[in-house]
Amino acid sequence: MPFTHDSLAQRVILGSGQASAALAAEIERLGGRRVMVIAGEHEAALADQVVADQSVELRWGEVRQHVPLELAQRARAAATEAGIDLVVSVGGGSTTGLAKAVAMEVDVTIIAVPTTYAGSEATNVWGLTEDGTKTTGADPRVLPTTVIYDAGLTTSLPVDLTVASGLNGLAHCVDSLWAPRADPINLAMALEGARALALGLPAVVADPQDLVGREQCLYGAYLSAVAFASAGSGMHHKICHVLGGAYDLPHAPTHAVVLPYVLAHNAAAVPTEAGRLALALGATPTQVEADPAQAAVDALEELRVALDAPRRLAEVGLAEGDLPDAVQRSLPKIPESNPVPVTEASLTGLLRSAWAGDKPTLHRHP
Repeated sequence: MPFTHDSLAQRVILGSGQASAALAAEIERLGGRRVMVIAGEHEAALADQVVADQSVELRWGEVRQHVPLELAQRARAAATEAGIDLVVSVGGGSTTGLAKAVAMEVDVTIIAVPTTYAGSEATNVWGLTEDGTKTTGADPRVLPTTVIYDAGLTTSLPVDLTVASGLNGLAHCVDSLWAPRADPINLAMALEGARALALGLPAVVADPQDLVGREQCLYGAYLSAVAFASAGSGMHHKICHVLGGAYDLPHAPTHAVVLPYVLAHNAAAVPTEAGRLALALGATPTQVEADPAQAAVDALEELRVALDAPRRLAEVGLAEGDLPDAVQRSLPKIPESNPVPVTEASLTGLLRSAWAGDKPTLHRHP
């Protein structure tokens, strides 16, 4: 089992109703003196609740998905002018992403307080969009020093966004099966993350105020992101980053739609990993023994149906006429580590099926 695995150093605190107290303790521990709080319009009230007893030097309320470069530059300039040394982000992946963009150029510590299951808080991966192109990379400066998970902060997240965000987390797990730096350690975390999300998401759909279910989702999202940070970005994320950056599609729903088609494309080529994923998603040992790849595709589809997940790229804003351009943009981005060679024809078929919402069909490759 030869492999090289890097683990990221980060403190993680999970406890419902404890965000404010945990934040105060962490600001004191880290010696933060001039604090910037980043929270979008919809998270402003939650941020007020979390930082209620803290001295805040600068509040930043403009947050946009895919982190446009010009927005990042303005936030950096404001942080520099205010002499900020610690950034608290309260929100989803776009909020965390803006905090990371600040940390790329300004010497600050990040405390992330997530309100979704995006997982960006657990990675050293940044993303910026300029002129319709989303660029991503890894930088140790952008890794939040502390992550504070409080399920109580996620109860206001609508069920449809909860589902899309949770499936975004699940996409981290699935992509980690064949990402460029996949290894047995990040595989174990990815599979446990998938199990937790498959358990937590139906509980939240059944009762949006279920803190136990939401804690399972946060736990799963964290594991999925740690696996993703270690394994790297695979076929799924390369496609979704292109779609998001080029056509400004909503981040989480795009991931939720594309995920089953990438799994159907690759699963037959990695039957051992597919079988373990199928078990994590609730398939029976008998189903896995009969056909591990099909069991994985079926288990994911059953979960998506149960969650009433987004199903068509056409419904999240991709025009049919953009499909050829999306194929040409995505094809050169897909890593050579993908278990199945990706051609223009196969990628066209995948994206057209995702656009139309066809039932994901397992690809049997020679």
